[in-house]
Amino acid sequence: MTRATVPFVVMAKPVGPTCNLRCASCYYLERDALFAPGTPRRMDTQVLEALVRRAIEESPGPELHMVWHGGEPTLAGLDFYRQAVAVQQRHLPDGWRIVNSLQTNGWLIDDRWAAFLAEHRFAVGLSLDGPQEVHDAGRRHLSGAPTHERVVRALRLLRRHGIDPDILCTLTATSAAHPTEVYRYFREEQIRWVQFLPVVVRGPDGTAAPISVSPEAFGSFLCQVFDEWVRHDVGRIDVQVFVECLLALTGRGPTLCTMAPTCGRVPVVEHDGGVYACDHFVDPEHKLGDVALDGLAALLETPRQQSFGLAKRDGLTAACRNCLVLALCRGGCPKDRFVSSPDGEPGHNHLCGGYRQFLTHALPVLARMAALSRRGRPATAIMTELAAEEADERAPWRHAGRNDPCPCGSGRKFKQCCLATRRPG
Repeated sequence: MTRATVPFVVMAKPVGPTCNLRCASCYYLERDALFAPGTPRRMDTQVLEALVRRAIEESPGPELHMVWHGGEPTLAGLDFYRQAVAVQQRHLPDGWRIVNSLQTNGWLIDDRWAAFLAEHRFAVGLSLDGPQEVHDAGRRHLSGAPTHERVVRALRLLRRHGIDPDILCTLTATSAAHPTEVYRYFREEQIRWVQFLPVVVRGPDGTAAPISVSPEAFGSFLCQVFDEWVRHDVGRIDVQVFVECLLALTGRGPTLCTMAPTCGRVPVVEHDGGVYACDHFVDPEHKLGDVALDGLAALLETPRQQSFGLAKRDGLTAACRNCLVLALCRGGCPKDRFVSSPDGEPGHNHLCGGYRQFLTHALPVLARMAALSRRGRPATAIMTELAAEEADERAPWRHAGRNDPCPCGSGRKFKQCCLATRRPG
């Protein structure tokens, strides 16, 4: 038995690519072709036992994170998770702790589910893409029924049982066009944590499919949301990409794999026990082995998996290596590196322009927030500082008369220049 020296997170797929929704942005349903037709798409007792036992035995401890993912993991049934918790407790050494997370579309969440998840302290990620018209445009049930109402119902039930779920919001070519509407909806719903996930799907010709968010739309979305957040919601809403940037700027290091220098420490264990390099690389080329036969730690230390993880850093294009914001974006997720860089080098990230647009826009303010933290002041102080600065900037226009020279310096009267666009405020 090999015990890992570096922590890892286990992403378990108890029902593989099976799902009760048909979301326009889903990348996982096509993985069903990996498995023999007619074979069960549900993790059996033997695989569950091997997964939990090997994960605990091979983790450096004393804390282990297990993410139950899909497809839609609630389709495994509540009894499956009761069994999983029982197996965990049977193998868990004294003083150790398992952090279970469930990523769900919310369709099956009822009082029984919410009570169980609360009792066993599951963290819950809930897929919600914003207000009804935005969410339902891309997320439909197998029957074709809209899903927004059921997701919001799940949100209410979870909160009633003391769980404040994290929100995972996908950004497609459609949803990314509504940054203010989406963000303000989450504010009105008193969401505490939101992760914006850019959807990048490759079409048959290898280019980004129409559903994919463009770099320009992605960057514009983040810039507009950041401007709202940094003026009104610091300390009230945590937006993952903003928080991760602050972690990097304060020297604590990001926890998000796309913003880390390397990857490869979040293996996927499929319902049949197959272990794969990453959630976005569940394919024959990236199958590492079998959890029952090979465990996890030994597979993570294989030269093939080590090379996979290091390729995120070592495969950067020259444009990336010379970029002023590389220390924050780290070249993005390797799955999205399928375009050419501005100087024609292949292997560049499709979303590069969006990351650069956002980070260039936000970095001056993020750096000020990091400086506040280093001085022992709360990050929320940035809101007061920005409000005062913007009030000072507006002062010349507040005191200008209609016939006074315009404060912008154009030489024209205020009424003939900026009055219409810079009214006192």
